[in-house]
Amino acid sequence: MSKEDMSVEDLLSCNHFNTDEKNPHIIVNPDSCTGCKVKPCLTCCPAQLYKQDSSSGIVHFDHLGCLECGTCRLVCQEMGNGGITQWKYPLHSFGVQYRCG
Repeated sequence: MSKEDMSVEDLLSCNHFNTDEKNPHIIVNPDSCTGCKVKPCLTCCPAQLYKQDSSSGIVHFDHLGCLECGTCRLVCQEMGNGGITQWKYPLHSFGVQYRCG
């Protein structure tokens, strides 16, 4: 199977993640997210790492599997409530390694 024949999900599954579990590169303030009416992060993240708890309304983020594209940071600043209080690239040797382009 060539890369051209693979689905987006198949291509993403080829990536390798070396995650720094003690130092997340994105920090989210749940209080700001709770007050956000639009919550653009829930739909913009290509890895779908933002989830909203249906009972409490709190938005949770899991940095494991982050593609480091920065989309969440941009939409949070422009359309959201500024809930992302820190966004930086992971430390050296950590983060995503793209294997199929």
